[in-house]
Amino acid sequence: MGWRAELHLHCERRPGPSGPRTVLARKHQLGPLTLQRAFHPEGAPCHLYPLHPPGGVVGGDALDVRLDIAAGAHTLATTPGAAKFYRSAGDWAHQAQMLAVAPGGVLEWLPQPAILFPGAQVASRTDIQLRGNARFLGWEVLALGRPVIGERFTAGSLDAALRVSRDGRALLGDRLRLRDAADLVRPGGLRGRAVSGTFIASGAEQADLDVAVAVCADAPGTLIGVSRLDDLLVARALADTTEPVQGVFCRLWAALRPRLLGLAPAPPRIWAT
Repeated sequence: MGWRAELHLHCERRPGPSGPRTVLARKHQLGPLTLQRAFHPEGAPCHLYPLHPPGGVVGGDALDVRLDIAAGAHTLATTPGAAKFYRSAGDWAHQAQMLAVAPGGVLEWLPQPAILFPGAQVASRTDIQLRGNARFLGWEVLALGRPVIGERFTAGSLDAALRVSRDGRALLGDRLRLRDAADLVRPGGLRGRAVSGTFIASGAEQADLDVAVAVCADAPGTLIGVSRLDDLLVARALADTTEPVQGVFCRLWAALRPRLLGLAPAPPRIWAT
């Protein structure tokens, strides 16, 4: 039996002495997932830094993270470090992330990469549920092994799903399944690259796509493509290490945040520590 951990957060827009701002209205936590406090480094938006004190996930562990962003609220969530999934003796590690944004709400989801150590067995689900004119801007980055030290994901399994919907209608559905090392080099897999990432921005128009294409054109060391599905801008990247993918995704976020949210880039303070 592994650890079961839950962190459910609900953010609302409320009046404040200097005008309305987003606050953490409710928090439920169970096991080794926690949130110390909310920050407001740029005024109205609320910045959250979920923590997983054990520092790693093993087979049998189950993590359940839910963010509920109420109408008109604006939350930016990131993590203090990479999520680490260690070698399993047989059991799968499970991670579920449900991100719900009400009409007029905004969620910026900017986690550090998830690292799968050789021998890990991981099932991960990220479900982004938008309602009405809700906005989402964020990414997920996955590293198979630790390529910076030459470690490859030579054994283990992964079943990762990413879904985006609006008012119950599917906008994007991605599924990555790896059962053995051969899946890494198949043309329909990761082309031998150890790091993959997906960047998503809702509310995008053709001009925003043009900006994103220009940003992605300057991404050395990265295979990257960008497209627009209705108002959903999607960039997918492959690289040998995490730094090129994180770098181009940060530049995409900095370029698109003013256009889509009307706010200048405000990198979370924890990124500088």
